[in-house]
Amino acid sequence: MTHDLVIHGGTLVTASGTFTADIGIKDGRIATLGSDLDGKDRIDATGKLVMPGGIESHCHIAQESSTGMMTADDYRTGSVSAAFGGNTTIIPFAAQLKGQPIQDVIQVYDERASVSVLDFSYHLIVTDTSVDGFQDQMQAAFDRGVTSFKVFLTYDIALTDEQFLDVLDAARRAGALTMVHAENNALINWMRRRMGDGGYVDPKYHAPSRPVASEVEAIHRAVQLSSFVDAPLLIVHVSTPEGMAEIAKARLAGAPIYAETCPQYLFLKAEDLDRPDGTKFICSPPLRDKATQDALWRGLQTGVFDLYSSDHAPYRNDETGKLSKGGSDFRAVANGMPGIELRAPLLFSEGVVKGRITLPQFVQYTSANAARLFGLSGRKGTLAIGADADLAIWDPTAEWTVSHDQMHDNMDYSPFEGRQMTGGPETIIQRGNILVQNGELHATPGDGQFLRREKFDRTNAAGIKPAEMDPARNFGAEIT
Repeated sequence: MTHDLVIHGGTLVTASGTFTADIGIKDGRIATLGSDLDGKDRIDATGKLVMPGGIESHCHIAQESSTGMMTADDYRTGSVSAAFGGNTTIIPFAAQLKGQPIQDVIQVYDERASVSVLDFSYHLIVTDTSVDGFQDQMQAAFDRGVTSFKVFLTYDIALTDEQFLDVLDAARRAGALTMVHAENNALINWMRRRMGDGGYVDPKYHAPSRPVASEVEAIHRAVQLSSFVDAPLLIVHVSTPEGMAEIAKARLAGAPIYAETCPQYLFLKAEDLDRPDGTKFICSPPLRDKATQDALWRGLQTGVFDLYSSDHAPYRNDETGKLSKGGSDFRAVANGMPGIELRAPLLFSEGVVKGRITLPQFVQYTSANAARLFGLSGRKGTLAIGADADLAIWDPTAEWTVSHDQMHDNMDYSPFEGRQMTGGPETIIQRGNILVQNGELHATPGDGQFLRREKFDRTNAAGIKPAEMDPARNFGAEIT
């Protein structure tokens, strides 16, 4: 067979191991793994690592906040920045506004995503379960291939527990995965009021305003509610060892609970909020301390976490973004920071190079686990024959320094400015086409394709039906 493209001489890395082989690509898919392959074009990957393209599954792109502020990145700049960070797939959020029919949400984001250079899908953010025909609309989104939903337990878009149960039940019926931002809204509002009354409003007070207890209580509650209706649940951006322990306990009990953490919680600390530019580091949950970082690394090393995602929320640190509502008063600063381009390089440099995680674990956290959880198994996140030829060729020895002027987003800063790095993506290939090579983009807006995702795979996640839902014990017929 004459392949369209052959990548030879590299060390291949998958979620299960490393091996030496050439990759033959035909018609956008991996056709052959072997040696001495014939190809029309060739890439010499000698001394390099060849891995699945990254799947960035938690990013906010072309999305309004609950206050109406639009993120700085649209699907063009956001996807380009992701590509230079070693990614070939993005799954941003399609956010429902209060009163908005869900089919309208999908239509809006289809239009916005039409300029993506990367393949994409959405997670549907649900903020209003009272819209007419809610359950049917959720099913329609699922049928469209949007098989993950997200809810908030904080901010002014927080769902009540009853509304949360409605979403969990709808997701369970459809075969979808629910994601939750778990912080106790009442506790946070109570702390913010007390701090405001005392005049403690500088950026450094953002961290104590969202204490550890707010995350731990909300995680515990979310786990109990999802377990009660036997719905799989992903806790996003976990920032505390206590929250991590709640998740580990639930999983040991058999609950289908999954967890994610993010670069900011591994590489930044609450003390960064006390810098003159401390507003740059306001995100929620907030940054913590060194002991927390060490604990979160253990969560990655031992598999408590399934995902490592950027939570890219690009608001510029100026009057158009973070400072638009009230200067540096932490209560008015937009929450979030950029990171989509540095997500994988940071984990490689600080995780693989420093011996904290293995290369297969790196692939698990940057692509393979996201493919498994979000209905892309067999197509993305793997180097298997028949999979999309989405590849990232890494130079494991490259040394460089983070500088925002080298980034490709639409931001005005990087929270990781000046960090010394080792290793990085060199050539990015999507469905057999070169996206990035030698620091140059070889793609045009609109090259990305919408990914219709499969339902959530509950293999090894059967769950435990609570006694109250047992038909023999209580109702004579199962609650459906």
